Amino acid sequence: MSAPDSATGLHYRDAGVDVDAADAAIEQAKDAIRSTFGPRVLADVGLFGGLFSAAGLAKDPVLVATTDGVGTKVRIAAAVGRYDSVGHDIVHHCINDALVQGAEPLFFLDYVGVGRLDPGVVAALIRGCAAACKAHGVALLGGETAEMPGLYPPGEFDLVGTLVGVVEREHLLDGGRVRAGDRLLGLASSGLHTNGYSLARRIVEERLRWSYADPFPDMGGRSVADVLLEPHRCYLETLRPLLRLPALHAMAHITGSGVPGNLPRVLRGMGARVSRAAVPGSPLFTTLVQAGGVEREEAWRSFNMGVGMILVVDPGAVRELQAALRASGATAFEMGHVDAGLVEEVAWLD
Repeated sequence: MSAPDSATGLHYRDAGVDVDAADAAIEQAKDAIRSTFGPRVLADVGLFGGLFSAAGLAKDPVLVATTDGVGTKVRIAAAVGRYDSVGHDIVHHCINDALVQGAEPLFFLDYVGVGRLDPGVVAALIRGCAAACKAHGVALLGGETAEMPGLYPPGEFDLVGTLVGVVEREHLLDGGRVRAGDRLLGLASSGLHTNGYSLARRIVEERLRWSYADPFPDMGGRSVADVLLEPHRCYLETLRPLLRLPALHAMAHITGSGVPGNLPRVLRGMGARVSRAAVPGSPLFTTLVQAGGVEREEAWRSFNMGVGMILVVDPGAVRELQAALRASGATAFEMGHVDAGLVEEVAWLD
């Protein structure tokens, strides 16, 4: 066994990690990060932990924390070199997850993992997060960028986010108000949001054999990339005026596993009867389902099928709430009711 060659000393960069590139990425994104700061942010970019003043947030505050990732949607972003939209995706996804508990978002933290760190790409990802945070009054309080050669393939990355929000305990939405007979109001999604992309990519790339530059049929001349990278819709501004209404009993964010996997989570052991026909159709889902030969039940578990959020409401307030939602510009539709005869499941009405 020969002795190691010590004539030339190794550097971290020789192992595939460029610390200077990470510093450059943060430097490029600093102004965007700072633009999200308000008076509650107590420190600048660069500390080991972000500092946020919680003074006077509520009389009896409950903190709501959520973490999620963009999933394989990032592979499309990488393929077409469009990085800012997925920053919006992760912020909006996390805001919605906290929102369904009645919480207002406070601050967000991002994580970017790459195989080889390109400062321009990482800065674009962070700037996308910052733009979404600024648009919704959320502080981008901190984050982490990790360069891990050998773990991520060249040109690919992962994007994960954590968000903390707050709600007054008396206004917490935890399913405790839900009653049998409550009605379900759906809010339209903007597309696939951040789920179902492994299946969608396989249909597009293998069954349809489309380029991401090709036009997506019946979608107004938009390209496949435009349609599939449409950001996850944020429902904060639409739903904020309704959060303290007694008639709003619960909400479900429709993400991975679709309506049947998410709606029962807020029904406290009960189930729901849901009409699929009540959901406005979309050429996006019609095309993917038909081209992939995806069975109906599988489609509704793999995709959101046009439903981004479901509100569980008092039967007597359906028209009032539906009118308020539509006045805000949202596409709202009644799609079923809570049924105590079902146990943590969705039974389709059609």
